[in-house]
Amino acid sequence: MQLDRLVQFHKTLADPTRIRILSLLAQGPLHGQALAGKLGLTPSTITHHVRKLREVGLVFERRNKNSLYLHLDAKALQQKAQAITKWVNTPDKKERGELEQIRWEVIRNFFTADGKLTHLPAKHKKKLIVLEYLIKDLKVGVKYPENELNEYIKKFHDDYATIRRELIINHFMYRENGIYELNPPDMWKTF
Repeated sequence: MQLDRLVQFHKTLADPTRIRILSLLAQGPLHGQALAGKLGLTPSTITHHVRKLREVGLVFERRNKNSLYLHLDAKALQQKAQAITKWVNTPDKKERGELEQIRWEVIRNFFTADGKLTHLPAKHKKKLIVLEYLIKDLKVGVKYPENELNEYIKKFHDDYATIRRELIINHFMYRENGIYELNPPDMWKTF
């Protein structure tokens, strides 16, 4: 759904009368006079609100003899209501590509060709990218004794204590009684 259409949909629903109309139509089709009576509004006010709802595709009309009945398009309502979540949680392809490019530039700048970390970046965002890259071979749910984790980190950098501390500080891992475990990815600090 295009962003401008998504905004228009939410602007249209930013009126209590329109939400009440949708609620009534969810129970079944009604004609304008019935809506006006149930809501205590004039027919012209109902016509105005229905026109706005029709413009965003939530209401359609069907004629039955001399009466024009309004119907809720429940499927359209559901799809459009979920579109904001999809939009927010899914960056567009261009943005995803730019983020991946930034990640690989940081990794290329801070790791040697043989995979050794030259040093931890001073900038926090770059440090998070490096730390996430360092734990790529560790598994969620596996418990790592401190000496085993130290050996793993030494494959990348000799200062395993600093890196281990940074993994805890930035919520990539937690420690209890000398045992380390990866946090689920949704807990990790990310750039």
